[in-house]
Amino acid sequence: MSKKYYLTTPIYYVNAAPHIGHTYTTMAADLVARWKKMQGYDVVLTTGTDEHGQKIERAAKSVKKSPQEFTDIVSGEFRDSWQRLNLGIDRFKRTTDPEHHKKVQALFLACKERGHVYKGSFTGQYCVSCELYVNDANQGDPCPDCGRPTETVTEENYFFKLSAFQDKLLKLYEDQPDFIQPDTRRNEVMAFVKGGLKDLSISRTSIKWGIPVPGEEKHVFYVWFDALTTYMSAVEGEDRWPADLHLIGKEIVRFHAIYWPAFLIAAGWPLPRKVFAHGFLLFGNEKMSKTKGNLVRALPIQEVIGAEALRYYLMREVTFGQDGNFSYDALVTRYNSDLANGLGNLVSRTLSMITQYRKGVLPAGPGNAEVADLARTAIGAVREAYESFQFSRGLESLWSLLSAVDKLIVENAPWKLVKSAEPADQAKLDETLYTAAETVRLASSLLYPVLPESTAKIWAQLGFTSPVAQVAADALDWGQLPAGQALGATGPLFPRIELQPAVDKMVELELKDKARQDALVGKAPVAEASNIAPLAPQITIDDFVKVDLRVGQVLSAERVKGSDKLLHLQIDIGEATPRTIVAGIAEAYTPEQMLGRKVAIVANLAPRKLKGIESQGMIVAASREGEKPTLAGFLEDVPVGARLK
Repeated sequence: MSKKYYLTTPIYYVNAAPHIGHTYTTMAADLVARWKKMQGYDVVLTTGTDEHGQKIERAAKSVKKSPQEFTDIVSGEFRDSWQRLNLGIDRFKRTTDPEHHKKVQALFLACKERGHVYKGSFTGQYCVSCELYVNDANQGDPCPDCGRPTETVTEENYFFKLSAFQDKLLKLYEDQPDFIQPDTRRNEVMAFVKGGLKDLSISRTSIKWGIPVPGEEKHVFYVWFDALTTYMSAVEGEDRWPADLHLIGKEIVRFHAIYWPAFLIAAGWPLPRKVFAHGFLLFGNEKMSKTKGNLVRALPIQEVIGAEALRYYLMREVTFGQDGNFSYDALVTRYNSDLANGLGNLVSRTLSMITQYRKGVLPAGPGNAEVADLARTAIGAVREAYESFQFSRGLESLWSLLSAVDKLIVENAPWKLVKSAEPADQAKLDETLYTAAETVRLASSLLYPVLPESTAKIWAQLGFTSPVAQVAADALDWGQLPAGQALGATGPLFPRIELQPAVDKMVELELKDKARQDALVGKAPVAEASNIAPLAPQITIDDFVKVDLRVGQVLSAERVKGSDKLLHLQIDIGEATPRTIVAGIAEAYTPEQMLGRKVAIVANLAPRKLKGIESQGMIVAASREGEKPTLAGFLEDVPVGARLK
């Protein structure tokens, strides 16, 4: 019986239809799944949609749909996208599935019976966007993770005793150093846990759209207690748990590497074996997001250049685990250079020469010894890269082999050798053709997880009748090309694409697809106005004079470790010592842009801690909901410490 391997993507939230960030994770998971199948594993890949919570309730109401109608539409978009992109999803689980509800309730009861859950009351600031309570925040303070204003919430909750799991989690990370990867994410998580953990709210009473807490139906489960359990409910009764791999984006590593193992330890259930958190895909050096309106979708790209070109680009261009930039221009350029001019050209010229010079029959080996050594090195490099999720490194090694074979063909000039009557020249011709064809065979096998459709075509052109997917990855070696095998029908693989027309077409289709998705969920064309926050209640002049606004000058600025949103600033407002202020402006301003800048600050705001740093004031900035902040400034020179009136 083959060994089992179970891996998951995140359970994607249905506040937006799938974009290229979702696609990036899912394509990487599909690559891993196909590779593991080639190694003989019985693989299951799970994905799904996270459909509960206040954001969904509000989004559905805004478009005059029920939450179920809204989630049916968006969840359907995810399922359809993965099918059209040829992603081999084995289980697609929705959190609205009644069978999933049972598993969430079972996890809760197991935690409760073991004394890790209690009922309490909470009044504090809550971020609707992140669905998180914000500790040490005051009314209207920005969320440290997303920068949006928080809301004051008072309600009865069930709490999970997360504070009791600090030592257990640290022991887990020490005993299993591969539990969180890459190491940068592991270090961030360990630092966060060492900073202290607070008990976690796992239920809400202020909303109805969720899974009821057993015996306490006025409570519904908090989104992370609900969504994370999908990894188990998706394979309930299949003897698949624990998962071998959770593949996620780095923005949700805290939930998967802290909350999730703590829940499972509390319940006495097995833990997943590994959590791997990759970086962001940036567009124009900004993280893609719905609120910024800079999302890129995969299906318009598929229509113009094909899904496999996108797969190859994402796996080759970006170092998996780090942030990487997406560019339409770079996508087309990479396609033309690596696929059209590289792999496609090598396959075409190799099979054409065998057809012309050897009547379409594969010659005998052993091939060029130097290339054979390079090939064995490439096989090892690709295997290691796939296992460690360093996909770009493996593809780079493989393309170095293809370049070496291109060079060999030019140097040996088969078109000249075929004209010679000398036996030595004919032997050299056979050696050259065998070397090229054997390299194509190996490349097809190793590239199958990245280019499953294209490599299947190459495999058939080489004359094989069994699928390339059935190649045993661990048995791959140089010299396995079957001499005397007749080639199959040949055809074009990667036709060259003109850069600018392709980019223009992808952008055009992107705009059309956005309009289609907006219409699908009933979004009104004038919804932009919802970005403007309603006016606060009126105040008197006595209220206003209580706020002490001062002119300050930034003396130093640096990013706050572990946050993409926050800058740590030292600001002179004319006092004996500078003020320390933590501001959620890192996505709009670099530390270098802040140095020497004069800003308006609230100087008499009570201190509060953000990411362990005490902030002694607040910088004044303006923004619409979900957009970058713009700092308030001065047209004329004003002295440091001057009061705004």
